[in-house]
Amino acid sequence: MNKKQLFEQIKTKKSFLCVGLDPVMDQIPKHLLRYDNPVLEFNKQIIDATKDLCVAYKPNTAFFESMGLKGWETLIRTWAYIPKDIFTIADAKRGDIGNTSAMYADAFFNQEKSGMSFDAITVAPYMGKDSVGPFLNHKDKWVILLALTSNAGHSDFQLHQTPDGKLYEEVIRISSQWADSEQLMYVVGATRGAEFKNIRRLAPDNFLLVPGVGAQGGSLADVCEYGLNATCGLLVNSARSIIYAGKDEDFAEKARAEALKLQQEMEQILASASLI
Repeated sequence: MNKKQLFEQIKTKKSFLCVGLDPVMDQIPKHLLRYDNPVLEFNKQIIDATKDLCVAYKPNTAFFESMGLKGWETLIRTWAYIPKDIFTIADAKRGDIGNTSAMYADAFFNQEKSGMSFDAITVAPYMGKDSVGPFLNHKDKWVILLALTSNAGHSDFQLHQTPDGKLYEEVIRISSQWADSEQLMYVVGATRGAEFKNIRRLAPDNFLLVPGVGAQGGSLADVCEYGLNATCGLLVNSARSIIYAGKDEDFAEKARAEALKLQQEMEQILASASLI
């Protein structure tokens, strides 16, 4: 899915919501345990309940990898279940020397080899250009680089002052030379709302994947005040507050209700910005 197609989906659904699929066996409703694959059934019901309200799904691969062989099978089958007009993000946070990154890229982009072909993958930029390049070599696929994250330890490195600014600013400035806004996005945490104006100065045209709205306390209004651009430019992720909104047999309905709240707020924001 290219940038124009993604923006068309945003306008059609009046939403820039990304639903994070972070399933934990101990937290899914107990009645699902009667299924052969409870996690897959959980994911499928969440997708069925929210697919008209969101433009992206983001499975965090760690939640699947931790289950071993069955987890990988569940990830593949979850990816296959997502409608093909919805943007898919493998939240894998990979990044290694070139030949290793090439294998990681095949794992998530090459359906013939792995059974999966996500639209995008999250990548750690710490090892530099040659660790990111193999992902960018896959045409029509996106790299989402970690820039300014929402975790408590972000300041250990990301806010470190260099002669040319903060380290996360250097990440954006340098990596923007590797690919344009048709292939490169950045992760920017919703709890970093005050920095969005600065980030838009460095990356005016790129889409930003924004985790941290909902359970982590990020403000959608703060994100959008400076984060919106002419093509929306935002994919705002919410995971726990949606997928764990209910614990009983009506969990999917409650997940939909939470997703609907965000979609309606997003619709108002898009309309106010004359984007729909």
